[in-house]
Amino acid sequence: MVAVSTPEALDAAAARPMEAVVIGASAGGFEALRALLPGLPEGYPLPIAVVLHLPDQHESRLAELFAAQLAVPVREARDKEPLAQGTVYFAPAGYHLSIERDRSFSLSQEERVNYARPSIDVLMLSAADAFGPRLCGILLTGANYDGADGIAGIRLAGGLAVVQDPGSAAVPTMPEAALRRTTPDLILPLAQIHALLLKLGRHAS
Repeated sequence: MVAVSTPEALDAAAARPMEAVVIGASAGGFEALRALLPGLPEGYPLPIAVVLHLPDQHESRLAELFAAQLAVPVREARDKEPLAQGTVYFAPAGYHLSIERDRSFSLSQEERVNYARPSIDVLMLSAADAFGPRLCGILLTGANYDGADGIAGIRLAGGLAVVQDPGSAAVPTMPEAALRRTTPDLILPLAQIHALLLKLGRHAS
């Protein structure tokens, strides 16, 4: 049984100054994101970049679907585009999404990582390099091991590493792999991850 982080640990983590959030999910991730992202208030200050594993052959409609539900701007990330405050970005299907040190996006079609493109590890490790301790990384439900190295990299860079409680995940394989790889700052169910996002926004604004 995994020990879920205490409310005190959540509050202490939420007081850390953050400049960006990256989120990774696979199987069950669409529903998990629907529990996390709606409810972010208009004017939310942090950029959020999301990788959700999708079949390559299908054009992603994630930005369109979530734009109808969120009070903050939502778009598909574009190559060389600078991250804007308070915007949710989705990786396009079939492309790795990286964040460069100048805080802009980079898209590539390099080899798959953990059988995935876009890869959660690619996003998280590049973001950890760009933002260091001012990055929050969140790993959600999924059926493979993508994201375990990314969360470990965020932790190593001094960032805030958050893993969904496997007991609350639709598919626990991905969060369990991350917990075997590293000890995150927080292990939380979805409702508490949503609360963390709101608190991070209040401290950043």
